[in-house]
Amino acid sequence: MKVGLAARAICLCALFVEAFSLAAEPVSQAPPEGERALPGRHAYVVQDVLRLCQPRPGLWVDLGAGKGQVAIALLEAADNSVVMVDPKADAMAEGLQTAREQKGLERRLAAVVGVAESLPFPDNTVDLVVSRGSIFFWQDPVQGLREVQRVLRPGGKAYIGGGAGSGYPKSAVAQLIQGRKESMQGDEAEKWQRFVELRRPEQMSEWASRAGLTTFRVLGQGAIADDEHVGQGVWLRFEKPAPAN
Repeated sequence: MKVGLAARAICLCALFVEAFSLAAEPVSQAPPEGERALPGRHAYVVQDVLRLCQPRPGLWVDLGAGKGQVAIALLEAADNSVVMVDPKADAMAEGLQTAREQKGLERRLAAVVGVAESLPFPDNTVDLVVSRGSIFFWQDPVQGLREVQRVLRPGGKAYIGGGAGSGYPKSAVAQLIQGRKESMQGDEAEKWQRFVELRRPEQMSEWASRAGLTTFRVLGQGAIADDEHVGQGVWLRFEKPAPAN
């Protein structure tokens, strides 16, 4: 079944690759110099995804996958296939290469070129959508969330936002937050203030409400705060309800 899921995703890629623009989304803010020396965060985020969403087996999507860091961490933590979706084919190609050459996971990973605002999946087909660090650079976050809701199956779940994960070492969390606070006072203060502003819980709640999500929960306290449940960051978690009888 794993191979079948990956094969179907590869077919989707062939069908949809020409339907979506490869124009780059807005360039993400480069992290402060000190962040590059901190431990990786993707595995910690994945542990929260599995704990808080408890996704059922099926079609799992890493939206805004980039080089596949979250997708590969999901493959390592759970026995399920993952489809990466991103407008940048070259970035996903690196992820596929990493999965093949370093991890031996290529049979469970596939890539589809696409954007959040027009997801390349039929209605009611996806069991899990996870997206770390991507929504803040979507052209239209409200439309992107509507699309996620559209493609989810009833009972399917989404975990969208950005952060380090609840299990991330507290010493590294402190360094991460301090570095960002310092950046807000530095030469690029305006950019970093905007970075933090977009990651407020209130902003996530506003996007979800405007997207018409009726049942959702915003977790975390933002880019420069730690939270006992999800650690540093902010996340939107929601589940597609079953249709009314």
